Amino acid sequence: MLLFAVILVPGILAQIRVQAALKKYSQVRARSGRTGAEAAAEILNDVGIHDVEIERTNSFLGDHYDPRTKKLALSPDVYDGESVAALGIAAHETGHAIQHQHAYAPLQARMAIVPSTMFVSKFMPLVVIGGFWFHIPMFINLGIAVYTLIVIFQLITLPVEFDASSRAKVILQKSGLIARDEMPGVNRVLNAAALTYVAALIAAAATLLQLVMLSQRRR
Repeated sequence: MLLFAVILVPGILAQIRVQAALKKYSQVRARSGRTGAEAAAEILNDVGIHDVEIERTNSFLGDHYDPRTKKLALSPDVYDGESVAALGIAAHETGHAIQHQHAYAPLQARMAIVPSTMFVSKFMPLVVIGGFWFHIPMFINLGIAVYTLIVIFQLITLPVEFDASSRAKVILQKSGLIARDEMPGVNRVLNAAALTYVAALIAAAATLLQLVMLSQRRR
């Protein structure tokens, strides 16, 4: 039960914090008057990146940068939004494009491990049913292998996300897109979002520990 709580509670709390920060600062209009898409385009132009396409995605909170296609996807509220939250999120995703341009090592490592992570995630139903429900040794061992890779992926993800947020905060102030007194709002939004990655790491590590304990018990 304790491990179950460790898996669920941090993620729930992180999501509550993200939703609260977004709800508040999505209603605070940035004085620069730029939309998220305009801010992203301006930042990319300022740092000399001209081969990244900015596009609107209909996925809520689906904002991301895809290094394979060099596309920066922004959700409607961010793409068209002029809020402090919209500019903060747009700048964060632009930070990933800058990381890509500079061959930032943790991003390169995450790009390398993504295909393997996507492949092993296909075995999750087998792990849940065969490992957690029926305690079948083969599926418990499969789960250990799957979650070991997921934990590694989450560990690599942390510096990538924290660095992108740090870049965003610096860029937004230097460019004048966000005023100094508007930065606390940006910090609240980006720091809350960062906690979701910490929660994901905790959940993956707790699940891996649970599987290891099941394996030891079977022996």
